[in-house]
Amino acid sequence: MVSAVAAGAAGFFATAAVTAWIPLLCAAGLVALSTVVYPLGWSAFALLGVRRRRRTTTALTAAVAVAVAGLAAVTVFRPGPHPAAPAPPAGVRFWDLPTGSRIAYVHAAATSAPRPTPVIFLHGGPGTPGEGMPEAGTTLAADGFEVYAYDQLGAGRSTRLDDVTGYTVARQVADLDAIRVTLRADKIILIGQSWGGSLTAQYLAAHPQHVARAVFTSPGPIWPGAYPDGGGGDPWARLTKEQRDRRDDLFGAPRVVVASILQAINPNAAHALVGDDEADALLHTVGVLGKDISSCPGTPPSKVHDNHQGFYVNQLTVEDFAHVPDPRPALRQLPVPVLVMRGECDFVPWAETYEYRRTFQRSTLVYLPHTGHSIASGQPGAYVALLRAYLRDEPLPLPAYTSADPPS
Repeated sequence: MVSAVAAGAAGFFATAAVTAWIPLLCAAGLVALSTVVYPLGWSAFALLGVRRRRRTTTALTAAVAVAVAGLAAVTVFRPGPHPAAPAPPAGVRFWDLPTGSRIAYVHAAATSAPRPTPVIFLHGGPGTPGEGMPEAGTTLAADGFEVYAYDQLGAGRSTRLDDVTGYTVARQVADLDAIRVTLRADKIILIGQSWGGSLTAQYLAAHPQHVARAVFTSPGPIWPGAYPDGGGGDPWARLTKEQRDRRDDLFGAPRVVVASILQAINPNAAHALVGDDEADALLHTVGVLGKDISSCPGTPPSKVHDNHQGFYVNQLTVEDFAHVPDPRPALRQLPVPVLVMRGECDFVPWAETYEYRRTFQRSTLVYLPHTGHSIASGQPGAYVALLRAYLRDEPLPLPAYTSADPPS
């Protein structure tokens, strides 16, 4: 029986290499299972001297196939929670970009003498949007900036792709440039958090002439190829045992395990099995589970919002990011002013943060104690003060950190 189930699984997954149509994968799996059960049953019944072996063996094969199909139906093919997304709150608008992306965004209009260069916040993940306008955005609008924050492709309330292999770094860069064109801005100011910092670096490498200034807050790696493990650090190492057990239960469910194997073979087959709503809800549950692991100990719990993460944009963009060309040679030539913020409890390795300071000609690194990966929530006053001073070209309220060695 074990060999028959193994053969069925092999047939199921092998077929995924050529199609994402789940019924055909199931049919191939049952055929493969039957080709093992039938001869084994025939041989066993022959040894037992059973008469009418063909009918008996056929019945056995059908019974095993039905039993395996039934078990799969209540495990692998039983959908998990997939709640419908709530209606967008007031203030959410949409751009229909020429790239084909429908992008949800919020806008804080300038409330004082307008400045010519809009500010765009880039969220982390990939695929982990915020909700609404960041508090710093309202302050910057009061300083005369037009401020935007948007849900990147595949995340939040923005487009989900039918072909998930379309989630690439290049597509995110193309969307961002299309947004710039939509805003009719020759230059933009980018504020990138975590993965948003990595995306900012990619945009700078592709369109340096269109960036007036850039701010990197707790940025991910400039280029994952520079690090044997791909960079970025491991926030999940900070989970408690209870949190790890809960996470392992979620990802260890048979349906999720099968989807994970399919993703390695054919991501669109995984997407056909576990759709966006279900996969996003799973990632949201895990995200809520670990929402405070990137903060300093003793930090008050962060709030939970309903603008869900994007599972497939996360998985496929991370995979694509591991294969992009090294942007650092191009970035080293740029005169664009850059501010880098680093928190004391950030899980991203120090060397990866300092790489930004070392790469950009006109870079300033500021170290902030008593905050983790989300400086905006850990040290909101200092974060806003730094942004305001830097974007207004005023002296920074905190000193630059110039050593290549991490603070003791």
